[in-house]
Amino acid sequence: MTEYTPQVRNDAAESDSIAESLQRLSHKIQLISDAVKALRQDRNQLEIKIEDAQKRIQHILSRLPDQSDGRQLNLLGEPVTPPNPEDDNEPTTH
Repeated sequence: MTEYTPQVRNDAAESDSIAESLQRLSHKIQLISDAVKALRQDRNQLEIKIEDAQKRIQHILSRLPDQSDGRQLNLLGEPVTPPNPEDDNEPTTH
């Protein structure tokens, strides 16, 4: 039986080629790492925006009147002047 002995070339060209490949891989890994970091930051910002929107929606929903309440709904929080009862009696022409 014969044993297999791998042939290992130890020349400078192969060593340089491996070093260049490692450098390219290292650069690509750094780019991917930076992209992942940016995606995490974007996701955190979006989660904060979603939480803020949910809080605003909850605030609006908390201001909704009960179904039995017949008053006009004011979601913007601006003061509403009560309607003048005299305005409801506009003259009509026949």
